[in-house]
Amino acid sequence: MSVPGLTIMALSAVLVLFMLCRCGMAIAGREHKCEIGSCKTIGSREVQEDFFSVTKSSEGLLAVLADGMGKELGGKIAARKIVEVFEELFGEYNALDHPFYFFQKAFQTANREILKLFDDERGSAVASAVMLQESPRHGEFPMMYYAIVGNVKLAVFRNGELIPVGNGHTVNVLAQDKYYNGAITREDALALLHTTRVYNYIGRDNFKDIEFYDTPVQLRKDDIVVLMSDGIYEGMEWKELEEYLGQRAGCRQTAFDVVEHINQKKGAKDNASIVLIKVGELL
Repeated sequence: MSVPGLTIMALSAVLVLFMLCRCGMAIAGREHKCEIGSCKTIGSREVQEDFFSVTKSSEGLLAVLADGMGKELGGKIAARKIVEVFEELFGEYNALDHPFYFFQKAFQTANREILKLFDDERGSAVASAVMLQESPRHGEFPMMYYAIVGNVKLAVFRNGELIPVGNGHTVNVLAQDKYYNGAITREDALALLHTTRVYNYIGRDNFKDIEFYDTPVQLRKDDIVVLMSDGIYEGMEWKELEEYLGQRAGCRQTAFDVVEHINQKKGAKDNASIVLIKVGELL
């Protein structure tokens, strides 16, 4: 490709990046202010298969990030369908009264809808979702409920440390579980230690495995809830991500900076998306 062609592509990528980052904003819940920033990049792929949304109600908020997989546009369609289902059910269903049942209903509904669209497994996706609910005790910070299918990572940044929440559904995690349960040998588990292939996803027959919270996470002031696709956490060191989150540049700017860091990497790059939710002051 000619140099002018490359220049046009680079400028287009920057323009898209700025457009995608404009969704960073501040929202007010019933008692606490939450700052939100989000950004994504197509990387070097031909299709953007990452979709996310943040939806607010009078009781709290819902954030969901889906990463599509499949042939042609199948992954893109599947990921978008998951986000649409979550948004729709959150609007019509009293989700925060029963978070566990909401997550279960949303994932199962999304799975059925994707199977209706594709009868040949042409489209599927992985996703994570969190709900932040105001504590019933006045003055306490929100509680976080979550559910994970696949390898969209969820973490909480607190006191300079990014703490993973949940394990996800990758082969290395499955191998560890089977080893601890005595189902496979230590040698077999070690052989699979670095295998991060996803074994569970939305858009399959007999879908049932969802990783739910054991107990809700009590958030604190200045905690940052982080949802990210594998294009983020495989495209940069965990320590680098902690450094960006610790700069206190605001969620919108931080999300942009993280994605720009991914874009500057050499070589092939996956779709990469990040959503940040920072817990603020009591209103």
